[in-house]
Amino acid sequence: MSHATLNDNPAKRPPSSLRGATLPAWFPWAVAAGSVALGLGISAAAGLESSIQWALIAAVLFVLGSYAVSARVEGRRQAKDRMATSLVWVAFLLAIIPLASLVWETVSRGVKVLDGYFLTHSMGVVADTEPGGGIYHAILGTLQQVGLATAMSVPIGVLTAIYLVEYGRGKLAKAVTFFIDVMTGIPSIVAGLFILSLWILILDMGYSGFAGSLALAILMIPTVVRSTEEMLKLVPNELREASLALGVPKWRTILKVVLPTSIGGITTGVMLAIARITGETAPVLLLVWVTNFINSNPFSDPQASLPMYIYLQYINSGGPGPAYDRAWAAALTLIAFIMILNLVARGIARWKAPKTGR
Repeated sequence: MSHATLNDNPAKRPPSSLRGATLPAWFPWAVAAGSVALGLGISAAAGLESSIQWALIAAVLFVLGSYAVSARVEGRRQAKDRMATSLVWVAFLLAIIPLASLVWETVSRGVKVLDGYFLTHSMGVVADTEPGGGIYHAILGTLQQVGLATAMSVPIGVLTAIYLVEYGRGKLAKAVTFFIDVMTGIPSIVAGLFILSLWILILDMGYSGFAGSLALAILMIPTVVRSTEEMLKLVPNELREASLALGVPKWRTILKVVLPTSIGGITTGVMLAIARITGETAPVLLLVWVTNFINSNPFSDPQASLPMYIYLQYINSGGPGPAYDRAWAAALTLIAFIMILNLVARGIARWKAPKTGR
């Protein structure tokens, strides 16, 4: 009777030996701090001046230290898990640090001349070595060129993706897929040379923003096709089958069921394509050329753009000065433009996403 009572009392049970030793939650932070300190010490002792070198040393010490201590205390199985987690964190930092450094450098240098005057005036008669001037003509040109390229490429890309996913069978679909893959790897200079030979040299249409938009559309179409195709493949076939079972035609099923379901991913893919072509310089240099004055007609005469503006201001700066500051301010404006596009895309995707029940 006393033996049964002893076993039934939880307070008097012997501790379970199934759970091994576990390191505290602050262990990774302690190892990271120790790795940074040791990396700085090794870098100072070896006379290394680059911050990248001591950071890489600290990263290696962090991974090896996490594994060694965990293997000693928790066993090899848990140590391998901690090492994988450490590698993920190191890879994340290696990706985020250059990005953060780029953004910080652009913001710190670009805010010197970025103001309302800079955004609402063109270079006009201002020389590159003189202060003043702005990027209004370049912003206007970029908006028009990217807008025209988007208007041309998005319908073609989306309809091509719909054909490949919903209708494409046989050799024609394989040929279209092959050429889309080939177009994905085309350098921007090749697209520019193609439009240069066809539009300007053969048809003699002259330099214009529209000519640049044609080359940008060629670069944009493969990205739109690929992203839209993947989003359409994610739509469950049950939705299509349910719509068809109700007697709805296939074209209406695609329009009312398939596209609304995948509109968020399609919009994101379009924004990625726009972000890719917004910073292209080669097609603009070949087809649009450049001007310091405002040209609001993209179908006639040379037109400015932000990538060309940044390039010309930098090469004409000759070092720190007004042109150098304008180049950084234009780069900051271009980054902000792409960021705004992504935020708008997220808003549209959330607004147009299909409503789901509880």
